Amino acid sequence: MAVEVVMPKLGMSMKEGTVSVWNKEVGETVNKGESIASINSEKIEMEIESPAEGTILDIKVSEGEGVPPGTVICYIGEGNEPVEEKKARDNQSKPKKERKKISPVARKMANSANLDIDTLVGTGPGGRITKEDVLHALPEREEKKQNETEHQPINMMRKTIASRMMESLQTSAQLTITMKADVTQLTNLQQQLNGTAIARYDTKLTITDFVAKAAILSLLEHPAMNSQYHNGVVETFENVHLGIAAALDNGLAVPVIQHAERLTLIELAKSIKFYGQKAREGKLLHDEIQGSTFTLTNLGAYGVEHFTPILNPPEAGILGVGTMYDTPVYRDDELCKGTILPLSLTFDHRVLDGAPASAFLSTVKAHLEEPISTLL
Repeated sequence: MAVEVVMPKLGMSMKEGTVSVWNKEVGETVNKGESIASINSEKIEMEIESPAEGTILDIKVSEGEGVPPGTVICYIGEGNEPVEEKKARDNQSKPKKERKKISPVARKMANSANLDIDTLVGTGPGGRITKEDVLHALPEREEKKQNETEHQPINMMRKTIASRMMESLQTSAQLTITMKADVTQLTNLQQQLNGTAIARYDTKLTITDFVAKAAILSLLEHPAMNSQYHNGVVETFENVHLGIAAALDNGLAVPVIQHAERLTLIELAKSIKFYGQKAREGKLLHDEIQGSTFTLTNLGAYGVEHFTPILNPPEAGILGVGTMYDTPVYRDDELCKGTILPLSLTFDHRVLDGAPASAFLSTVKAHLEEPISTLL
């Protein structure tokens, strides 16, 4: 009997999932646990694995199509198994255009290059599009680019990000303030600790880890920043659920470290790396990107100093971290080299005013400039 593969429900609030790429075609064999498709929903992208060994009998949802959770997206069974009965049971069957025959490698190459598969001419057996066909089409596409405007469909993740950013700007009173922290002592402490951290805990401490710890300590000292505005009411939280923005190839994800105030610096560093890796691999669960009370975002790797982070609604604050740079500084009337870290804090002016927001950022700065406090 044919096995149904359905669109999974990645969280209680998920309403729709989209098939990004099919890795298999009708008639191809699959092994149990083998990746057959990629799907995305809101800020999550993940692989769908085959629940059984067999043959792809029918594909019900085409690439780029969004369907509710629980919808059958394909059937897997024996190669000679009739599919008429299951098609009759499928009330959501839709007429589909004829699918282009294309190898999985060629499909991935075409998607990476944003090539329209329908425009490719296959030279393989039965008109199948091969890797060589994609490579042959790339130079022609580059020539056309000089005279044409390329239109690329927006995927579900990009649409969600765009919607949330617009909602954030339209429904809150956002203001950004900046400071610079002298992290010369911090960089020295980081170097001193990393040998032990790597040897004992298999974890390298980064500046982001120290900033996250400093932000958590500061939120406990200034709870007004650890809050949100909702329906005319300000809700302040006792626990810190820290969102860490992670840049992806096709968007942005913000995994959440629950009860971050309970973690030591090493535990926090491990959590940041663990969830960052899950985000890059597209393996975050829906519940792992929900419930943050404050967010940290770092653009230092891109050479950015100060910038204007956009609030992650309904949070009242988000801390942006820029790139460190060396500059001359005075210490005890002596001019010497110092390392500066730019900080940018965006806050919701409906929740708190500039003075308490500045006090919070000053506390973050103080913890970074006296980094031993992050260890105690």
